[in-house]
Amino acid sequence: MKYLVTSALPYANAELHLGHVLEIVQADAWVRHKKLQGHDALYFCASDTHGTPIMLKAKEQRIAPEDIVNDMKIKHEHTFKKFNVNLSNFHSTHSDESKDLVYELYNKISANKYIYSKDIQQLFDDQENIFLADRFVKGGCPKCKADDQYGDACERCGTTYDALDLLDPISTLSNTKPSVKTSKHYFFSLSVFKDFLKSNIDNFSKQDPVKHKLNEWLDGDLNDWDISRDKPYFGFLIPGEEDKYIYVWLDAPVGYLSSIKNWCEQNDIDYDQLMNTEDAKLMHFIGKDIMYFHLLFWPATLHAAQLKQLEEVHVHGFMTIEGEKMSKSRGNFVLADDALSYAEADFYRYYICSKLSNDISDIDFSLEDFVQKVNSDLVGKFINIVSRTIKFVHKIGNGKIIYSSSKLNESFAGRYEQIIAFTDNREYSKAIKEIMSIADEINAYISEQEPWNLAKEGKNDECLDVCSEAVHVFQSLNTLLHPFMPEITKRVQELLNQTDLKYSNTFKPNIDEINEYSHIIKRLDIKEVNKLVDSL
Repeated sequence: MKYLVTSALPYANAELHLGHVLEIVQADAWVRHKKLQGHDALYFCASDTHGTPIMLKAKEQRIAPEDIVNDMKIKHEHTFKKFNVNLSNFHSTHSDESKDLVYELYNKISANKYIYSKDIQQLFDDQENIFLADRFVKGGCPKCKADDQYGDACERCGTTYDALDLLDPISTLSNTKPSVKTSKHYFFSLSVFKDFLKSNIDNFSKQDPVKHKLNEWLDGDLNDWDISRDKPYFGFLIPGEEDKYIYVWLDAPVGYLSSIKNWCEQNDIDYDQLMNTEDAKLMHFIGKDIMYFHLLFWPATLHAAQLKQLEEVHVHGFMTIEGEKMSKSRGNFVLADDALSYAEADFYRYYICSKLSNDISDIDFSLEDFVQKVNSDLVGKFINIVSRTIKFVHKIGNGKIIYSSSKLNESFAGRYEQIIAFTDNREYSKAIKEIMSIADEINAYISEQEPWNLAKEGKNDECLDVCSEAVHVFQSLNTLLHPFMPEITKRVQELLNQTDLKYSNTFKPNIDEINEYSHIIKRLDIKEVNKLVDSL
């Protein structure tokens, strides 16, 4: 099986924050997990580059939009690497591959008569002389009445709507009330695909809250989708037009495919053959705020163009920090790169994964809890196993592990299988809880057996036996933790001389002679980590 996995494309107008890291780590952990199972799993992403915000930022800085997106692409890719993400390819929606695939999608949909044009009314900023993109107008949600919502979707109730329906709209560009003007726009006949979407809910999502929301949307009216924007705009022109552009939400998901295509070109692989292979599964990890685009618009356009359909979309909730929502647009966020000044990447990865489940509830990043969990779990439980035993392995056994001493590890086989199943189902919090439960039991086993006293009493064989039993389990736990903290587990892998990291070796020990203990991780200092919040 080949898994083509993506996370939502980060927008190219700012650096990544910890909220982005949540999704990136969730996707990367699952890809690494599938590889440990023996599958061919590839992680693709790209910078989302088009739209009015990029155009306006370029105008403000008096540079070309291409300069902004190219610079941010490099920064985004570096952040992925800093957080130990094993990307197969990171690309850009402003690329030749994207342009070709966007036009292929558009032209096939148009040829199948699912695109039409009509005159519409739009909000217009008379002071700035520009039609207002959804992100540049705010007002009250027409459904739940929540204040301060953008012009395309409500962050509180998830409803999408036309900006004209906003209550008391205000332009964020000039802080003035917009006027209404008429313009010709192009529409995708989304309403035609209501039955198709309804019948495929179980295929697109395995999460009950997501399926419930999709049913709620599909039981109501499904309006056709405005897929064009007026100039000035940064993006791809609609075929045959000179001042009408393809809306960013039509071309952005194509960025998933263009990243795959770019990777294929680099590796001399036939893109069309790959995408038409039944064993190749296209999967997306996204936040709950963009469910409508990914679970209604995107599969409908793929179906209309008769292109490969997505296999599954996995949805997560938002991240809050100390109880407050993380939001790039609202300025309440911690830059991902800055966070690495206070703790190493795998600590953030581990903490985030310890809170992730198959639900779409929000998770809170508490600094005190973060420090406590890292110090307690990783230092006090996991690494503690080997730090308490490895010196006796070297002192008594010259670094060699006794293979016959693996009964304890074998007794955990059923629980290892459960941990793997939890991870497969994206129940990371349950997997980590069970891993640390086993680590607790091994530390209790070491305390009960007291290998230090056995060594003092000259019972060397018994001492080495106890330590070997513990190290075998430690090796298995290291493999099970690998998806969540790949760099730390790599250090452990080098310590243990693990040559082949895969799940099958959790049931059968494959280490022989281990190296002498060297520093692996450092305890976190709450005073230092608290500076992360002070920097907000």
